[in-house]
Amino acid sequence: MRTCVLAAVLVVASTGAGLAQDAAAGKEVFSRMCLPCHDAGEGARIKLGPPLNGVEGRKAGSAEGFNYSDAMKGSGITWSEAQFKEYIKGPMTKVPGTRMAFAGLRDEGDVNSLWAYLKGFNADGKPK
Repeated sequence: MRTCVLAAVLVVASTGAGLAQDAAAGKEVFSRMCLPCHDAGEGARIKLGPPLNGVEGRKAGSAEGFNYSDAMKGSGITWSEAQFKEYIKGPMTKVPGTRMAFAGLRDEGDVNSLWAYLKGFNADGKPK
């Protein structure tokens, strides 16, 4: 019994460390791939694209102050992990007519890490 409890504690602890690593790796991916056009975190501002704070659960095309394409506003997407991962692999395929001129992020690890990073921000840019 003690062995099972210890094993369960180790799994939970390693999962938490894994999530932290994913978010840290996601920050790196964001800096390399997204930062030229998007901002995230406290003080995030509109650039070529909207800030990505509070993206989880937000309706696509709804960040205040950003001029979205009609395609994005009419996409019907509410950002979830599955929607984001499908979109980021090929934005122009997922939402034809979007102005996001990005070929896509295809590395599964990078996609997972990027999501882990972005979902860590509230709408005001403060960490969750």
